Amino acid sequence: MSSHGSLYNDVSSSGPSYVQTWKGNVTREVSEPHKKNLFLQSLYEGEQKVDPTKKIEDKDLVDSLQEDVRFWTDFSKVHYHPKSLYEINGLSMDANQFNNYGTGRDVFSEGSRGEEMSERLRFFAEECDHIQGIQFVVDDSGGFSSVAADFLENIADDYTNIPVLLYSARDPRHYIKPMNREDSISRAIHDAVTFSRLSSFCKLIAPIGLPSLSTSEVCSFLHIDDAKPFYSSAVYASALHSISLPFRMAPVGPNADSRYVAGAVDVNGIVQMLSGQGRQNMVAILDVAMPAPLIGGASQRSFQGSLNSLTPDVKEDAEDSYEVESMTIHGALRSGGNHASISEVKDSVTAAYESSGKRPMFSHLSVASCPLPVPLPFPSIFGNCVGQHGELLGSPIPGSLPRRSSLDVHSVPMAARLRSSNAVLPFLDKRLSNLRKFGMDRGAAGIGLLQNWGFAKEEVDEMGESLAKLVLALNPYSQDSSDSD
Repeated sequence: MSSHGSLYNDVSSSGPSYVQTWKGNVTREVSEPHKKNLFLQSLYEGEQKVDPTKKIEDKDLVDSLQEDVRFWTDFSKVHYHPKSLYEINGLSMDANQFNNYGTGRDVFSEGSRGEEMSERLRFFAEECDHIQGIQFVVDDSGGFSSVAADFLENIADDYTNIPVLLYSARDPRHYIKPMNREDSISRAIHDAVTFSRLSSFCKLIAPIGLPSLSTSEVCSFLHIDDAKPFYSSAVYASALHSISLPFRMAPVGPNADSRYVAGAVDVNGIVQMLSGQGRQNMVAILDVAMPAPLIGGASQRSFQGSLNSLTPDVKEDAEDSYEVESMTIHGALRSGGNHASISEVKDSVTAAYESSGKRPMFSHLSVASCPLPVPLPFPSIFGNCVGQHGELLGSPIPGSLPRRSSLDVHSVPMAARLRSSNAVLPFLDKRLSNLRKFGMDRGAAGIGLLQNWGFAKEEVDEMGESLAKLVLALNPYSQDSSDSD
């Protein structure tokens, strides 16, 4: 893929450069380009308007995508603006070696990279009439966590009053058991340092990525292969699409509701809602129901009862009288498969709270009539109890394969929720305890590693303090409370 997109005539000037004073021999190393899979070939042929008799069938594309996706560019059909993509060149390591916070240290600040990346963001910011906030997604499992932390620090300096909503994501392969104790310590320190650094430069952070998505409750009606990021990324992207839908709702009328949407809110509104009340917790849990249940269905499952966490290390049975949530439901269906109205969705949510007798301290609900579209090249992840419009069926479809593709399932009703809850305490405690055990205690095994990553003792102590404050915000009676007195 070209970093300049394909809709523009912005030709890169990075041609071969020659040092005029060099008189010796020159050796040129050229790697073979990755072969386009069948899906990308079909896009190219569509643009070129080739012989229609040679048209590739959609079924062949679906089969190809299940086996031939290695990179995100293998299934992307978006035309990118020339300034949307930035390539990091000149690293003396491959992607597999770029696997911890230390490997990404100084990448942002080397040469003119930082300014070039900031300039690309500035270009789009200046195109906006009003910036409601910045949504930032980062794979925090490797060196990009360090690059992202430096970039976020730069954003915090340049856009002081603009809230940043950060999703830190990782795929299930990150949780593969380390080969030895040294790798285990490195990973534990990486997770603690990464979360501490990233959370320092945003207003709200939602960690995403389960150790085994395929065996989680999230996938009750899905078939996921944890070894394929193509599958897990589809679930995470669907959840992010759903939870951010209120940001894209256009307010209409005095109450900002219509027969198609209700509960519009911007990024700053969500941030203030979840992190600006009471104890001011900035770590949110992301839950999803994919597909969302039918209203009045035989299973009698509520929207709230169908939501399951995509955030790891969460205590599901936690009791929290200060819980705050923002829930989005879109494309909901009634029993029988007909679309539910906005009012029917609201009534269903209210009834579920009343019947359970359990309700958060504050709850915001956004509703939209449009479902999640399932276009080609969406992966074949739906079970054979999921109908054409995402309706949950009582039994498997006769003669259907275990996995259903976008040719079989055209859209899906969705429910997603961001919540501020003490259920995230195990996630925070794990990172705080690991940082202390391996990086702060006297004679800790990871002190040398942190020094190699460029952290002085004072910086490590500051990271420990910031993690302790996050724990104290949710549990003022923890051991850290007495330590800080």
